[in-house]
Amino acid sequence: MKTKTKKEKRFTFERGIHPNEQKEITRHMAINTLLPAPGSEIIFPLVMHLGVPCKPLVEKGQKVLLGEKIGDSEAFICAPIHSSVSGIVKDIRPHLTVVGTIVDSIIVENDGELKEHESIRKRDSYDDLTKEEIVHIIREAGIVGLGGAGFPTHVKLSPPPDKKIDTVIVNGCECEPYLTTDNRVMLEESDRLVTGLKIILKVIQGARGIIAVEDNKPHAIESLKKSCEGVPEIDLIVVETKYPQGCEKQLVTAVTGREVPSGKLPMDSGCIVQNVDTVIAIHRAIFRGRPLMRKVVTLSGGALRNPGNYKARIGTKLDDLVDLAGGFKANPEKIVVGGPLMGTAIFDTDVPIVKTTSGVLFLTEEEAHIPPERNCIRCGSCVEHCPTGLIPTELNADILKEDGEAFVKHNGLDCIECGSCSYICPAKRRLSQAIRTIRRVELAKQRNKKS
Repeated sequence: MKTKTKKEKRFTFERGIHPNEQKEITRHMAINTLLPAPGSEIIFPLVMHLGVPCKPLVEKGQKVLLGEKIGDSEAFICAPIHSSVSGIVKDIRPHLTVVGTIVDSIIVENDGELKEHESIRKRDSYDDLTKEEIVHIIREAGIVGLGGAGFPTHVKLSPPPDKKIDTVIVNGCECEPYLTTDNRVMLEESDRLVTGLKIILKVIQGARGIIAVEDNKPHAIESLKKSCEGVPEIDLIVVETKYPQGCEKQLVTAVTGREVPSGKLPMDSGCIVQNVDTVIAIHRAIFRGRPLMRKVVTLSGGALRNPGNYKARIGTKLDDLVDLAGGFKANPEKIVVGGPLMGTAIFDTDVPIVKTTSGVLFLTEEEAHIPPERNCIRCGSCVEHCPTGLIPTELNADILKEDGEAFVKHNGLDCIECGSCSYICPAKRRLSQAIRTIRRVELAKQRNKKS
């Protein structure tokens, strides 16, 4: 194992921003487990991933066990859903999600017994498993990308034959302000992380492994150094702390020097990128036989009584999670699921955490304050800092003219919705919000044309 730092080479990408991190609130807090109370409702939306929605495999009134598969589809781009508690299926009906959509959901009344399903079986080694068997286990465990859109992991680990993958990158950057779960996972479970990456490298044969960590996480770096000793196929690369270093395309450039082409994926540049907790979930599925049933989330913000990093059961309602974490010390002015730059503000806490929930912020009026929007002063700050090299003012002009064709022509679909332009704008123009809205409209138009 080699540890590379920016002293040897400046591992980063062009442009970007340096927002106030706000990580000191929870970065030193160990992960605590929060178990839902007996009798509580656990809600499982049938869409927790990017791809085809699951169909329910259970019926109202049915008894389910911990780890039992309750939703699935025969589609390739899909990930099954498992019950994170034991109990009775109380209902199957539409329910609000953390992103504001209403989708069919399975509601389980938790009996508090946590009785495991017979499919959960431990394994001492993965040496006797073929790569096909490993991918199958990952698929059946319902593992998805736990740091972003929730793309099914078994699909990412099954690249087309014409895509030669030579590098697997574990994304330990966690560049969003407030969020510290990946930092804690790397610090507390570094051995499992390294073993999980070795499992992936058995699937993607001939590739090298890279664990990329921002240099603002010194304790996690030291822990990973020890875990990587004697593992020649894995390099630990310390990258510069900068936002949005954790976005896939920017990270590929930072650690390999390669550019991911417009409209393409990291695999088109020979790379696969996996989130830290996704790799831990692979380790858990292989060795403990446990599907994806829990998520480590950062609960933070000035309105919360006990901010921290919490291991929670998928499907736990946010209301219940707040109560378990000690409740509020002040009424939150704004609640954001995810980080403040790429997260989603929500209006109702009667929603469950899902596979992709990385954190929830309960912000006071002072923390949530955004100055009034003013006229653009043509300073060029948004252009100077856009990590994908776009011209946000030009895209905003297209939006104001309602010219979707010009927006696409000016490469608006390459926007990664990181929010850097809005953050850096001295006039506080709502650039990112406007671009996000029209971008999704234009992407939907393209999907409709293909279908």
